[in-house]
Amino acid sequence: MSTPSPIRFHAALPADCRARLMQLAHEVNFDEGTRLFREGCRADRFWIVRSGTVTLDVHVPGRRPAVIESLGPGELVGCSWLFKPYAWRLGAEAMTPVRAHEFDAVGVRALMDADPAFGSALGHWVGQVLAHRLQAARVRLLDLYAPHGSGVFL
Repeated sequence: MSTPSPIRFHAALPADCRARLMQLAHEVNFDEGTRLFREGCRADRFWIVRSGTVTLDVHVPGRRPAVIESLGPGELVGCSWLFKPYAWRLGAEAMTPVRAHEFDAVGVRALMDADPAFGSALGHWVGQVLAHRLQAARVRLLDLYAPHGSGVFL
């Protein structure tokens, strides 16, 4: 089973919504190995990757974090900023040097509330990303735990 195609920023949001969102962006850089966030910590920002690779992972007691997905240019890093209690449900690490657009979650949520059309478009985009990530996690778990060649799908 293959992983679904990523939901990229430029393809998922209408041009007017992208432009409004980008007014709130500022550029950041992360060195390879930099931890962007840890599971359970406060989710107060998010990023759109410009270049490089970020991995999403889940904490596994007594082991290294298990990588769920790798994200590249045009992809959203972080969804927990949109949903209370605004705490990261996964972790993220820069696997290569990363350039990204960073967004303040409070400011973006305020713009979403002030402009229902923008809020709806952004909410749909994040929903698409979450559906994609759920499927990617499912495929990853099947790769790790399903009997090889069994044809068993959960």
